[in-house]
Formats: sequence, structure tokens, C-alpha cells
Amino acid sequence: MAISNGEKRQYARQDSQNLLNFLIYDREGRQTTYSMGKTLDVSENGLKLETRHPMHADDTLLITVGLGDELIDLTGEVRFLGKTSDRYITGILFSDISNKGKHILKQYTNNCERLLS
Repeated sequence: MAISNGEKRQYARQDSQNLLNFLIYDREGRQTTYSMGKTLDVSENGLKLETRHPMHADDTLLITVGLGDELIDLTGEVRFLGKTSDRYITGILFSDISNKGKHILKQYTNNCERLLS
């Protein structure tokens, strides 16, 4: 779904809290952290996640996220970094996701959109 009204994102982000686990690789390709977090929003090409661990702009994440009854494995690149008082907020742009994963994400975001209308 294309965004209009001055929005620069290609896909609409749907507020959504889903559990996920992730493994961080730094820019040298070294594993640094394996942990859990939750999504704050999800789109067909990215997500925003909340964690207790800081990330860096050059980090790559291997993520498994639960959407409904499905698990999706994907790879993403850090594109946004933020912090609340006790949590880290990170925007992730997907760099590798299977066709099945893309299909599940599309269905999930479409279902979220219908529920909000």
C-alpha cells in the first residue's frame, strides 16, 4: 500500500505488539547480542522494536518474529535509534525475507488495517 499525504514510507506501519528474538551482528560481522524484544509497529518492509539492549547504526539483525500463529525469520538493518527512560527503540529495514514471510507480513498488515477502519 503506497502512502500519500506527504508520508515518505512506501508501506503503512501498523501499531502492533508482537514478541520477537534477535541476534545482532556488528559491522565486522561478529555476533554481539542474542535477546528478546517486542515490535511497536510493523510494515511490509520494516518494523520498530523495543528492547533492553542498545544497538548501533551499522548493526544487522537476524530476527524471528511471531505474527498471529506464524513465525517469520528475516534479516534487517538498523535505520533508526532512539531511547525511552529504560528501553531502546530501533527502526529496522528488512534486507532479506522469504517470499512466504513477505506474504505473511502483507496479510498481517492488511488485517490490522481492516481492524482499524
